[in-house]
Amino acid sequence: MGQPRINSSSEAAALVAQRIRQLERESRRENLGRAWYKLSRNPMSVVGLAMVLSLILLAIAAPWVTPYPKHAGPFTDFANAKIPPCGRYLLGTDQIGRDILTRIIFGLRSSLLMGVVVLALVVPPGVLLGLLAGYFHGTWIDTLIMRITDIFLAVPPLILALAVASVLKPNLWNGMMAVSLMWWPWYTRLVYGLAVALRNEYFVTAAEITGASAGHILFREMLPNVLSPVFTKMSIDIAWVIIIGSMLSYVGLGVQPPEPSLGTMISDGARYLPDQWWIAVFPALAIVVVVLGFNLLGDGIRDMFAAEEI
Repeated sequence: MGQPRINSSSEAAALVAQRIRQLERESRRENLGRAWYKLSRNPMSVVGLAMVLSLILLAIAAPWVTPYPKHAGPFTDFANAKIPPCGRYLLGTDQIGRDILTRIIFGLRSSLLMGVVVLALVVPPGVLLGLLAGYFHGTWIDTLIMRITDIFLAVPPLILALAVASVLKPNLWNGMMAVSLMWWPWYTRLVYGLAVALRNEYFVTAAEITGASAGHILFREMLPNVLSPVFTKMSIDIAWVIIIGSMLSYVGLGVQPPEPSLGTMISDGARYLPDQWWIAVFPALAIVVVVLGFNLLGDGIRDMFAAEEI
């Protein structure tokens, strides 16, 4: 007589678990629908999203969509050097005959990779340190973390990146390390202010009273409440990271030739202004388009989270 009850209880538990998973899936779909609705209410944010997605697709499909893929490597064709924009070369050629359009599209790869990798490196430690300092506000942990953060913030970011990059061998990955070293304190400072405000909220106090561990409070109670401003900052910061990376390439401390980089292309083309203006102007416009796309998308993400908080 007892066994059927056990089976019945097990089946009931399985049905409840299945129902919970179904409700979670429906909730996620509903949340995604609300997020897209809030984002789509801002037409410029939709434009920014379309621009960002188009740039990412172009960078991924560069070998197949560019007219002269070989021009992205060690290639020279002095017979076709410095040709202005025309039907054969839509954006013209550079000083050694390489197609500028091809090199811009390939250059997007290093720029986007720089932005994604740098944020992936700086956001987790920056957020973690900010949470720790905010939750343990007034203790030696807070003092140690925030004084180190203040030291990094006291140095102009670009100067710090240039100093680090000049010590390392100039290439894309060392450029990422240099930019990452200067970027994490901003996330620590942002999350610290949020965590200090959250540590006195009722839900944190209730978790402490019930005996929850510090890890549970940090990652299950406080972390979800700081993600909205962090994601908003990330969507805007990626454009600034790309600009800093282009600056490093411009002064020769980033991507090295013959690999294409927008900053290097501008630096090389600046010597031929104003006669061969297209060599420098079109790579500069490419940076403008990338930054504009991410800024427009960042504004939409900010409005989306702001509406969600309201």
